[in-house]
Amino acid sequence: MQNLNKGNVVNIIAANQEDTVQKSNITKPKSLDASNPMRKIIDFVPKFNLDNIKIIKKDGTKEEYNIQKVISAVKKSAARMLVEFTEQDIEDICNFVNLSVLETKQTEIEIFKMHCIVENALENLNPKVAKSYRNYRDYKIDFVNMLDKVYQESQKIMYIGDKENSNADSALVSTKRSLIFNQLNKELYKKFFLTVPELQAIRDGYIYIHDMSARRDTMNCCLFDVANVLKGGFEMGNLWYNEPKTLEVAFDVIGDIVMAAASQQYGGFTVPEVDKILAPYAQKTFDKNYQRYVHMGVSPEIAEKEALKDVEKDLHDGFQGWEYKFNTVASSRGDYPFITMTMGLGTGKFEKMASIMMLQVRKEGQGKKENKKPVLFPKVVFLYDEELHGQGGELRDLFNAGIECSKKAMYPDWLSLTGEGYIASMYKKYKRVISPMGCRAFLSPWYEKGGMKPADENDKPVFVGRFNIGAISLHLPMIYAKAQKEGKDFYEVLDYYLEMIRNLHKRTYEYLGEMRASINPLGFCEGGFYGGHLGLHDKIKPLLKAATASFGITALNELQELYNNKSLVEDGEFALEVMRYINAKVNQFKEEDGNLYAIYGTPAENLCGLQVKQFRKKYGVVNKVSDRGYVSNSFHCHVSEKIGPIEKQDLEGRFWELLNGGKIQYVKYPVSYNTKAIETLVKRAMDKGFYEGVNLSLSYCDDCGHQELNMDVCPKCGSKNLTKIDRMNGYLSYSRIKGDTRLNEAKMEEIKDRVSM
Repeated sequence: MQNLNKGNVVNIIAANQEDTVQKSNITKPKSLDASNPMRKIIDFVPKFNLDNIKIIKKDGTKEEYNIQKVISAVKKSAARMLVEFTEQDIEDICNFVNLSVLETKQTEIEIFKMHCIVENALENLNPKVAKSYRNYRDYKIDFVNMLDKVYQESQKIMYIGDKENSNADSALVSTKRSLIFNQLNKELYKKFFLTVPELQAIRDGYIYIHDMSARRDTMNCCLFDVANVLKGGFEMGNLWYNEPKTLEVAFDVIGDIVMAAASQQYGGFTVPEVDKILAPYAQKTFDKNYQRYVHMGVSPEIAEKEALKDVEKDLHDGFQGWEYKFNTVASSRGDYPFITMTMGLGTGKFEKMASIMMLQVRKEGQGKKENKKPVLFPKVVFLYDEELHGQGGELRDLFNAGIECSKKAMYPDWLSLTGEGYIASMYKKYKRVISPMGCRAFLSPWYEKGGMKPADENDKPVFVGRFNIGAISLHLPMIYAKAQKEGKDFYEVLDYYLEMIRNLHKRTYEYLGEMRASINPLGFCEGGFYGGHLGLHDKIKPLLKAATASFGITALNELQELYNNKSLVEDGEFALEVMRYINAKVNQFKEEDGNLYAIYGTPAENLCGLQVKQFRKKYGVVNKVSDRGYVSNSFHCHVSEKIGPIEKQDLEGRFWELLNGGKIQYVKYPVSYNTKAIETLVKRAMDKGFYEGVNLSLSYCDDCGHQELNMDVCPKCGSKNLTKIDRMNGYLSYSRIKGDTRLNEAKMEEIKDRVSM
């Protein structure tokens, strides 16, 4: 190629083609085709060197102009369209690009201008390849925009914080790191997993995909089989753990298992029937200490008494240790793992002792002397059996201890195993407990031999060791408003979004099925999950057969208001009709797809405020639908309704069997620590087959230690330095701590409006 100086370049651009040829001694290309648009543009193009041109990259840095990069890019774009350019095609493109660069009369050219030049060259030669090049360029631009959005969110997290999840303390460096990574992972999920209609649906607000930051990596919530992992020993972190020989060691090892395994998922982590898990190790400690005392010459009677005291002390210290660990040590996810433990059915000496001590430690609280308050984790659930815990039952004293604990700490929550409905039916027929996975999620049955349906009358359901792979919620008022605005049948529009969620779940089953067992060795290799004895490199697909996927429901109260201007207290029939329809539809999907779909009363935390904003953007402010800063959770009556607790139980009880994949019922107790009221309403809920939460607004003065319900200023010392604990949907959280809150604005507004909840 001939070198061109600045004067020559100007002359070439300014002069007509013939003069340019003469001045530059340019030879005409050998192959010319007048029908080719590229030829019309590049006739008599000079061959030259452009060493003086610099390209300004996206990040502001500069590099030498290099036509080889253009050649590489256009060849890749052609390959994506199964096109192969000839050498002459490449030469024509290069000539076109080189001359276009010179025509800019710039020694420094921004990269986006170079993209336009190359795209123009390709458009004249092969429009299909030009489109491929353009799509790839747009793809890279999308990535730049995505990273810019992640950066903006990261700045908010770094300097303002994040209140989307009340279990994550965004003041901590480790949590900030996790939240920033989650923002990136969320954008990657939307970019690579979702279709355009799905993206539009979540952006508009018709559906909400929970935990987008983690759905491509792992599963949601579970009932972890800790007892199975412990039995005979296990491997964790490339080290072998022998099965504990004492209660003290068992507490330590179980704590390690829980923290390690809970970090490998993103939802609630439940240890079912923990009293029965601990009992064998309590027996070992008793036997060891009893023998030690006897060898010391102590009488058998005193040896037994002292050995029991030792067990009792180890139980107290063990439960206290768990409360310290689970409330102060964040998981690798950056939050405090949502850990639940269920208890209360064990009738053996050490099972009962474990349950009593667990309640006692929770009731005592943690903190400085004379200034103790209950912790948030683990969430404690009391498994209620009328025969055992009712009047005259052998565990009636344990029930009384549970009530005393609930009136001081709000936990335990209460799960009926002998009332009415699905959960109780599994227990009454098979003696199998369906513990909640976190705050309110329950598993559908999976039978040992038959799978989704029992193979015969002797087949039994399995619940422990199973998990959920994610939840996606319908915003029913939005869907109803869309149908009204577009003049369509509501159920036609609802079907569209139900099918969308169905397809998302199907793809999620397929995607996760390709994961290897190494993503969660304790679960998939060491027996924490049902069938979890895979090799590290085995795919987890076989274990997903027993996993559930949830269709969530929010704002049924607002749906009813939108339908006929009546609340669930005033009416509710349309909301019931819709829920029956959704149940029938999801059961149809379940049969056709062979997947365990479940219907879930969504515990909307950050979502309760987001959905209002989305509704207003599309359909404006509607009285009693979008005029407040939050929507109602799932099937619950509006929190501002002036109804009594019995009426609330009955009204919400209408929906109970329509949301078997996840639900909880709770009422507010305005009278301070009223034992009889709590006992009466818990017992009534147990008769109805509920999963019942006690709701008090606990307040503690951090200066003098005074405590009472729902105070904003300490009446004893006048301090505003308070800790307040309120029920956040199905679980507890800090609504005030050291002058701040871990809850978002929408949820705080809801708490202020609470009358019945």
